[in-house]
Amino acid sequence: MPVVTGATWTCYDSATMTAREIYGRTLAEMGKANDKIVGLTADLAMTTAIVHFAEAFPDRFFNVGIAEQNMFGIAAGLAKTGFIPFASTMAVFASLRAGEQVRTDIAYQNLPVKIIATHSGISFGHAGVTHHCTEDFSIMRSIANMTVIAPADGIETSKAVRACIDVPGPVYIRIGRGFEPPVYEDENYDFEIGKASIMRDGSDLAIICCGIAVLQSVQAAATLKEQDGLSVRVINMHTIKPIDREAILSAVMDTRRILTIEEHNIIGGLGDAVASVIAESGKGCAFRKHGLQDLFATIGYAEDLYSFYGLDANGIVSKVREMMNLEYEADENWEDD
Repeated sequence: MPVVTGATWTCYDSATMTAREIYGRTLAEMGKANDKIVGLTADLAMTTAIVHFAEAFPDRFFNVGIAEQNMFGIAAGLAKTGFIPFASTMAVFASLRAGEQVRTDIAYQNLPVKIIATHSGISFGHAGVTHHCTEDFSIMRSIANMTVIAPADGIETSKAVRACIDVPGPVYIRIGRGFEPPVYEDENYDFEIGKASIMRDGSDLAIICCGIAVLQSVQAAATLKEQDGLSVRVINMHTIKPIDREAILSAVMDTRRILTIEEHNIIGGLGDAVASVIAESGKGCAFRKHGLQDLFATIGYAEDLYSFYGLDANGIVSKVREMMNLEYEADENWEDD
C-alpha cells in the first residue's frame, strides 16, 4: 500500500486509526524536523492523542492539569518567545471554557498557537451535552485572526496539521472522537487552506459540507445519481474561515440549488458562512442549511445521532429530494449585474 507522505504508517492504517490518532502521530513526525514545536494539554494527552508527541519529546511537552484557561495562556507565552505551540483538548473546552483566553491571549495578539480540538460536534454523543460541541464554528469564526478548519477524515487531518504551521496566526482544527471512515484513499491530492475540494461534480444541486458530512454527502450523491438520475456536486469546504468564495459562487451559478451540511448548530456555522457569501453576491438560488436545528442533541452513540438528525447518507438523500421541489427566481442575465 502507498505510504502517507512524511509519516510512518500506510493508508491501510488510516482506515483503522482515528483522526486524532493520526494527528498525534503527525505532530510527532513534525517535531523531528522543527524543534520550535511544543505540545500542551489539559490532562488529556491520551484522549487527544498528543501523547505521541509527549513520548517523543518529553522536554517540549506540558501537561497543565485540568486548567484549560491556563493552558491557552501558557501557549500564548510560549508563542511570544518564538515557539509554535500545539494545544490539544476537547472542542467544548477549547471554544467555550477557555474562549476568553483564546480570544484575548492568543487571537488578539495574532500568535501562532495551533488549537487541535477533538471530540467535536456530537462525536462524543453518549457523554451528553456537556461534552458535545455544536457552537465552535460560530465562536471561532467570529474571532479576528483565527483560521478555522474541519478536516473530512484522518488523512485530511494530517494534511491540515502540516499546513497550519505555515499560517502566521492562530488556527483552530476541529476533529472528532472515534472512528471516522476515510474519505480519501491517500494523500495524493491537493490540500490548501482556504481552498475547497470538489469531491464530485454536478449540475442539479451542490452540497457544501465539512467534517464527517463529507463522506456521507459523497455517498448520498452516488445514491441520488443511481436512483433519481440527479447530478449532485459535493464540495468539501474543509476551511470554514477563510472560506472559499469562488467555489461557493461557482456552485450557485452552475446549479442554482445549494444545501449545506454540518455537524453543528445551523446558527453561526458553515451554513451561515455560505449564506453570507451568496447574499453579498446578489445571486439568487434555492438554499437550505442542514445540521442541528438550533437545539441541543440528545444522548446516544454518534452513529445513532447522525441517523437521528439526518446527517447520514440517508438523511442527506431526503434533504436533496426536498430541495429539488423548491423554486428559485430564474435570471439568465446575471452577467449584466
